[in-house]
Amino acid sequence: MNYTRINTIGGWLCFCIAAITYILTLDQSVSFWDCGEFISSAYRMEVVHQPGAPIVSMIQKMFSLLAFGDKTKVAYFMNIASALASAGTILFLFWTITALAKKILVKSGEDMTKQQIISIIGSGLVGALAYAFSDSFWFSAVEAEVYAMSSLCSAVVLWGILKWESQADEPKSDRWLLFVAYIMGLSIGVHILNLLTIPALIFVYYFKKNPSPTWQGIVKVSFVAIAALASVQFGIIQYVVSFAAGFDYFFVNTLNLGFGTGILVFAILVIGGLVYGIRYSIRKNKRALNLILLFTVLLLFGYSSFALLVIRAQAKPNLNNYNVDNVFSFSRYLGRDQYGDRPLFYGENYNSEKIDIKETGKIFRKGDKKYEPAGTKSAYVFADKTLMPRMYSDKPEHVRFYKNYMGFDDQHKPTLLENLQYMFSFQAGQMYMRYFMWNFAGRKNNEDGQLGGTDGTWLSGIKPVDAMRLGSQKNLPPSITENKAYNRFFFLPLIIGLIGAVWHFKRNQKDAGVIGLLFFSTGIAIVLYLNSVPVEPRERDYAYVGSFYAFAIWIGLGVLGLKDWVFKKLTPARAGIFASVVAMFCAPIIMANQGWDDHDRSDSHDARDMSVNYLKSCAPNAILFTYGDNDTYPVWYAQEVENIRPDVRVVNLSLFTADWYIDGMRKKQNESAPLPITLKPEQYVEGTRDIMYYQDYKIAQHIELKEILDVLLSDNDADKVTMNDGTKYNVLPTKNLKLAVSPQQVLDTGTVPKEDAGKIADSMEWTFNQNYVTKGTLALFDILVHNNWKRPIYFTGAMPDEQYIGLNQYLYSEGLNKRLLPLKPDTAITEDYQRINLKPLYNNLMNVYAYGNIKNANHLDRQSSDDVTRISNMFNSALNDLINQGKIAESKKMVNKFLEVIPDKFYSMRQVMSTYYFTESLYRLNDLNRANAMIKKTADYVNKELNYLADVSESKNQLAAEQDVRFYLAYLGQMVKLTGVFKQDGLSKSLEKEYNDLIARFTPYATG
Repeated sequence: MNYTRINTIGGWLCFCIAAITYILTLDQSVSFWDCGEFISSAYRMEVVHQPGAPIVSMIQKMFSLLAFGDKTKVAYFMNIASALASAGTILFLFWTITALAKKILVKSGEDMTKQQIISIIGSGLVGALAYAFSDSFWFSAVEAEVYAMSSLCSAVVLWGILKWESQADEPKSDRWLLFVAYIMGLSIGVHILNLLTIPALIFVYYFKKNPSPTWQGIVKVSFVAIAALASVQFGIIQYVVSFAAGFDYFFVNTLNLGFGTGILVFAILVIGGLVYGIRYSIRKNKRALNLILLFTVLLLFGYSSFALLVIRAQAKPNLNNYNVDNVFSFSRYLGRDQYGDRPLFYGENYNSEKIDIKETGKIFRKGDKKYEPAGTKSAYVFADKTLMPRMYSDKPEHVRFYKNYMGFDDQHKPTLLENLQYMFSFQAGQMYMRYFMWNFAGRKNNEDGQLGGTDGTWLSGIKPVDAMRLGSQKNLPPSITENKAYNRFFFLPLIIGLIGAVWHFKRNQKDAGVIGLLFFSTGIAIVLYLNSVPVEPRERDYAYVGSFYAFAIWIGLGVLGLKDWVFKKLTPARAGIFASVVAMFCAPIIMANQGWDDHDRSDSHDARDMSVNYLKSCAPNAILFTYGDNDTYPVWYAQEVENIRPDVRVVNLSLFTADWYIDGMRKKQNESAPLPITLKPEQYVEGTRDIMYYQDYKIAQHIELKEILDVLLSDNDADKVTMNDGTKYNVLPTKNLKLAVSPQQVLDTGTVPKEDAGKIADSMEWTFNQNYVTKGTLALFDILVHNNWKRPIYFTGAMPDEQYIGLNQYLYSEGLNKRLLPLKPDTAITEDYQRINLKPLYNNLMNVYAYGNIKNANHLDRQSSDDVTRISNMFNSALNDLINQGKIAESKKMVNKFLEVIPDKFYSMRQVMSTYYFTESLYRLNDLNRANAMIKKTADYVNKELNYLADVSESKNQLAAEQDVRFYLAYLGQMVKLTGVFKQDGLSKSLEKEYNDLIARFTPYATG
């Protein structure tokens, strides 16, 4: 009873420590990436992206009610939901560690001694708190994402199976197995990563029922575990719905009954079969069959949470991903069809020749009375394939990466060994072990490390040369020492965890094997299964937190290893205390101390302010085209939750290729009228005009966009091209496009102010910049043709250039957004020059924009630090034009605003470059004192970076980080010239000497 009470108190103590930590460091509003979508969807009960998270939406909705009508607090309370779920994970981790430790230290029927209690509780505290302060888990704990609740489900499942194991010989112990099944079913409605616990659960069951397992038995159970995982992931999650779709198709299309009839019949058959099977298993006393059937029923009970998505899709909410209002679209939604397939064990390389296309399945959509064909699923047939294809993507950016990373020439075709080399070096090394080491060894900075070098370094940012830096920490550059993510754990948590793993395998191989299997299946196995491509838009460490959870168990058990091996000469009680204290300082305390500053988001609200800036800088009733996650999801949050600028219609070009998304754009949303889209549903429905390729008809002149639209929408065979199989497709006959402009119409709608009437072009002429037209581009063409300048059109400035469809010379920056304006192009301006609309740009920067406290925030994450550079560049563009126009007073006001909102420290090389242009403006304004001070500050920063890289180059006898060296040297050289041009001779000579000294240091290693 004493131990039980202490164990309970210890678990809740860990919960409280974790909860307080996460609430204190919580993001106060919306965060970047998917958080804006999850918050918006939960608040209004809408449908998120595939494969959905209905349980998360329902829980977050309940927490949003705590805001009591204050919409600005909705995101905060949803973030608290993640914080509490994460704290719950720590609670169950503590109890899991203590259960494993007790199982080893205390034999059945024995009374526990004081020293055993000390050791067991110490293990739980160390392991649970180490995971609480681990980098990846802490990051997800303070924002409204799915991974916090996903981790909680996994923790409860593992704790539940250990609870069953401890009571397996008692009556009614199987209730714990059924509890595990139900939690796992619910977890499907959170994230399918939880299913990876299934193999570990099966081995716990096997070892309990077979005290003396054989290798043959272990092999058999391994296949059973894989089959069970596949049965749930595919059999229950996907094929149950797929079979229901097949039934409904037969009843609707063959028997001419109503939609849903087949689903009802299928449900009756499934329920009836399960009921019959359960009763049969009870009558015949078939315990294994009974457990399997009850397990299936409870999984389905939990899985039924997905009914929320179908129900809400019927309401046609603003965010209605995939419009899952029928069983076929629901099946494709759950199957994540939009993400495509990746070869796993056998398939193509990136440069394998495509020789044919084969049909892999049919797609159906819901028609008026029957299900209708909507095209086919297809896949390329390749001339050559290989085992374990890891370098398979033929996207240009991926191909470039493969070649550079592996040193391939254009003709080389990767072999099996080279694919394995890439898998171990990059996918397992760079994209897993680097994350693992972040959490338990230390981290250099928060720079994106996905383009690191070929040496497989793990702690690296974009500079792999000094990644491990095991020697002296003196003379490190400010890009490391001034980065709050510079976390020095000195490998201590890793060492404690390795001690725990070795001790565990020595004392209980079966349990250690289960934890090892969990570690593998939630880590390296994910690497193998995902077969991820390089050049991802963000770090993906959140996918592997289950693996870090398993290692945290070993960190906890490391206390027992220290007790037995390091402090064995002490009395058992003192050894337990000393081991616990030492491990506490070596893992959770040092992790909390080093990690607090770069996980504390409490004083930064960049994502929220930037999203509001996007909207508030638009003219009334505007159309705002977005593209990426971070210029879309936070904006959705601002509109859907805080109701900011509901008159603006946000159009995500990534989703605009889907018929269900175009359907939504043709309807009123919030206070925004339907978009001027004249397309009829039958012209863009799934399977129709999905893609239309460009075919050069040698048309030299620019053709009116209305005529091109008519050709692309034509059902006349004369306007189509016949393919080899006899099918006919619309094609784009020319890239030279034109849109006639009515000057009076442009003036009447306020698109162009009257004082600029002379700048209005008679027509906009441009060259389309892609080789195909999607239905999204088709809808965009439709909007351009039929908008008649009634609604202002904006594109966000953060999207890839190809998304501007060649309209660059008519897009004018007004800050974060570019506005489409029918002005005569300035022929003196090059294509890559940033055109600006100075008056609204000045007003936005000075009066409209909020800056997310980026100046004074404790720490900025990678995206927020990138925003510092974006904002700096906007100021620089405005300052340059103001000075060119002789508006000195306004220029000086803008300088002061810049210094008021932009951080003093440098977050990236890009910001260093941006500072150069600002300093040039200061010199042009004769603000010599501030200009010189800024030059000295940046020169000091650059010198420290270069001297450090010179030290590394000398130690390695080769040029380190060549790209960085060239950038910084070029920047320092520009500073020399700049100070010389503006007659700052003393400073210029000083900088020149530093420049020459550095050139001399790098010359022996220069490559040209």
